[in-house]
Amino acid sequence: MNWDRQEWLRNIATIGVAMAIAGSIRYELQGELLLLSKILLIGGGVVILAALVIGYQSIFQYFSRRSSRLGTNAAALIVSVVAILGFLNFLSYRHHKRVDMTTEKLFTLSDQTKRIVGGLKQDVDVYWFDKLPDVEFQDRIGEYQNLSAHLHFKFVDPQEHPEVARDLGVSHMKQAVVASGAKHQLLEATNEQDITNAIVKVTRATQKTVCFVEGHGEKAITANDADGFAGVNNALIQESYLTKSFNLATDSGVPTDCSLVVIAGPKQGFLPAEAQLLAKYLDDGGKVFLMVDPETDPKLDNVFSAWNIKVGDNVVVDASALSQVSQMGPFVPIVVTYGTSPITKTFGNAMTFYPLARTVSIADKNKTQEGTTELMKSSTRSFTIPKLDPSVKEIKYDATKDTLGPLSLGVAAERRAGPEPSPKDGRLVVIGNSQFASNQAAGQVRNADLFMNTVNWLAEDEDLISIRPKSATSRRVTFTETQSRELNWFSLLLLPGIVILSGVYIWWKRR
Repeated sequence: MNWDRQEWLRNIATIGVAMAIAGSIRYELQGELLLLSKILLIGGGVVILAALVIGYQSIFQYFSRRSSRLGTNAAALIVSVVAILGFLNFLSYRHHKRVDMTTEKLFTLSDQTKRIVGGLKQDVDVYWFDKLPDVEFQDRIGEYQNLSAHLHFKFVDPQEHPEVARDLGVSHMKQAVVASGAKHQLLEATNEQDITNAIVKVTRATQKTVCFVEGHGEKAITANDADGFAGVNNALIQESYLTKSFNLATDSGVPTDCSLVVIAGPKQGFLPAEAQLLAKYLDDGGKVFLMVDPETDPKLDNVFSAWNIKVGDNVVVDASALSQVSQMGPFVPIVVTYGTSPITKTFGNAMTFYPLARTVSIADKNKTQEGTTELMKSSTRSFTIPKLDPSVKEIKYDATKDTLGPLSLGVAAERRAGPEPSPKDGRLVVIGNSQFASNQAAGQVRNADLFMNTVNWLAEDEDLISIRPKSATSRRVTFTETQSRELNWFSLLLLPGIVILSGVYIWWKRR
């Protein structure tokens, strides 16, 4: 076989390209640039360069032809398009952006997750134990990794590394674990709420205790009925709080392990000695969350007056259009206006509602201390009435004895022991309704966020104050039997029939 000069150059260039490709493939597979890969890459580059130098005349003649120039232009255009697409892909990788089109933003990490993960100061490892990766879970953790360099994802085959599975308490495949330092938490589910709560648990140095007062008809944290507080109790536990109930009288005060005290809708009044114990606890830097329903007297007037808070002896009526549209009734004030407190600063125009509420406001606004804020206000169409009267069929505003809205329904107050924040700083939140946090109402709109944010603020866990992960709204469409039959006729007969007749008509006109 006799090869001419061009064939020799073409074969040499082909060998050089092959060597360069082989070196690149070896480098990608091995993850490091070993000696043989270097030889292939450098040798291939040298051979290609030599072929270009020796055969420059043939190359010049080739590109002098008209057909070659057209082919070169086409090749250059293709290379340019590929380069542009590659550059755009590089930009999208470096500047990651997703668009969530769902109403509840179900595929966008919540404000709570962004605050917690974005504020990490220690490394957190998220493990996935299985034979194969879970793409959906890995994508979700990727969103977390975009928030902090301290969060890492690790895929582990428990059969290859049984010691890792054993140390982290993994007993079966398809299980996830969140770990930080010596702490680890198995995930019961891989949704955002469970992942974020697990991160909180493994990164908190200590667990704080939320203590619920009992003995005056308060809502019970163990009750699962509509009026109970089992739902918010579970939410507190998920956010790594400990919870318990206690009696002020029998325990002779607030237990020393309580980080804050919650009084949820007392129906009977506190004894004078109990009121004094509560006042002393606040004076010593305690934190109290008090929810007072209408037509009850907790006999805590001395506490309220000491904190410049006025609890109205009334019932709030909401005659706004929003209340009418919601069909909750006039005795369920709906709020979309909030104060500047950290508790409500993330709410925007989100709704909260309060089934049967009374006013709670700042008593003397000229004596308002820094950190005291009216948390939420009802609409301008709301007003107060002295009490509920079943015999009154039509409720109207009476300017002589009623107060027109907007009306304050809650106050957050802070009393500092010195010029700088300290553990001795007392905090008190009073809301004129307890039903908003009940099992029946807490899951609606932002009611649960209001309760949890209040606890976070009182416990001085400001980094947890936020809008929490959302759940999907049910959008199921239910048809009657007649509607189902009509839909079947339309989709199976009428619509196809129209298409067929249209086709026949067009064919007839064109024949």
